[in-house]
Parts: sequence; C-alpha cells; structure tokens
Amino acid sequence: MKKFLIAAITLSILLTGCTGPFQLTKNIHKWQTGQDEKWMDEVLFLGCIILPIYSLATLGDAIIFNSIEFWGGDNPIKATAAPTGNEMCLRSVAAQL
Repeated sequence: MKKFLIAAITLSILLTGCTGPFQLTKNIHKWQTGQDEKWMDEVLFLGCIILPIYSLATLGDAIIFNSIEFWGGDNPIKATAAPTGNEMCLRSVAAQL
C-alpha cells in the first residue's frame, strides 16, 4: 500500500504539467540584475544566495502563487517593468497634469 501511495503521488506530480510562471522569482532576479554596477550586482547575488531569498521565492512561487494562479486564474504577483529614461520622465509629467 505504501509503494502504491508513493507511486500515485509521484505520478500526480509528474503528470500535472503546470509549473506556472514563477513571477516572484523572476521579479527578484530582475531587481538583482538591474543594477548599474557589476560589483553591486554580484554583492546582491551573493546576498540573495547566502540569505535564502531565491530559495524561499521559488518555494513560495511553486506552492502558493502558482497554485493560486492555476486554481483562480490570476497570479497575485504581477510582472514588474520599472520605467527608465524617457519613459520615467513622461510618466512624471503625465502624473503632474
């Protein structure tokens, strides 16, 4: 019975085929690699690895956020696109109007 249960759980995990977008992990990676200085990028990378930020984000994505998106249809973590350069200026001017 125990072998059957393990096989059933393994098959259900392998055959679902829904992994989700892992948006929280992607957002952290965009933030970490979006630095101007390569040394700051490296320091942030090491910090994210030493403190288990990437591990916790991936686990949260896999268990919580991707499941919410699968069952509810909407991921609570949205993709972020930080404005840069002219786009940031245009948004600032538009907000003042």
